[in-house]
Amino acid sequence: MSVVLSQRTGRILTVTVNRPERLNALNAEVVEALRETFHQAKSDPEVGALVVTGAGEKAFVAGADIGGFRGLSPIAARDLARRGQTVLDLLETLGKPSIAAVNGFALGGGCELAMACTLRVASRTARFGQPEVNLGLIPGYAGTQRLSRLVGKGCALEMILTGDPIGAEEAWRIGLVNRVVEPAELLPVCNDLAGRILSKAPLAVRYALDAVNHGLEMPFDLAEQHEATLFGLCAATEDMEEGVSAFLEKRPAAFKGK
Repeated sequence: MSVVLSQRTGRILTVTVNRPERLNALNAEVVEALRETFHQAKSDPEVGALVVTGAGEKAFVAGADIGGFRGLSPIAARDLARRGQTVLDLLETLGKPSIAAVNGFALGGGCELAMACTLRVASRTARFGQPEVNLGLIPGYAGTQRLSRLVGKGCALEMILTGDPIGAEEAWRIGLVNRVVEPAELLPVCNDLAGRILSKAPLAVRYALDAVNHGLEMPFDLAEQHEATLFGLCAATEDMEEGVSAFLEKRPAAFKGK
């Protein structure tokens, strides 16, 4: 049985971590399967957006297989963290929007996987946390970096230093998730959100992702220049001409990704 399932409906690829008996915990096999899945999605022109979730109702991803941490040398532990970071970086910079459908526990690496997605929608039963300090560790899949960028330094440090999980409503309050929905509505809402994004100009969506993701890492003046360059690239596309014409002619735009 595959530890990661992928199913495409239209242009939406649903990626499911499939270890419900272990609360979808991450191990080397899962991380490698996610890497392969994200690489394939990046190069597949039929895939426009991803929905990432976990099998079952209890967990999105409830962290890592803790037993694998025993006996790790500092070098092996660093390599483990870097492998996970590389996979989540791939997801974040895919050039295609991704939505985490968080259906239960999103702890440790699970919270980090959700944060690497473009957007996060949580079931009311979801729980988020970075409990690594309880194991004498810190987040290793860029959790210290993405969490602080999403919710601010203070909220991030409280979650990381206490290791305490938070519920879906609190995650929404601090900006960790975009929406909170009833469990039965989770995947329909995520698919609807992905569909709304896919109805927009594909190149504009890709450049907007680039502007935000790379701009956050730049000094503000350089980020402005980067935004202006991408704005210029958009202006050279057929989709921009179509979007403007459709607006002026009061009709739906027919974008082609050109």
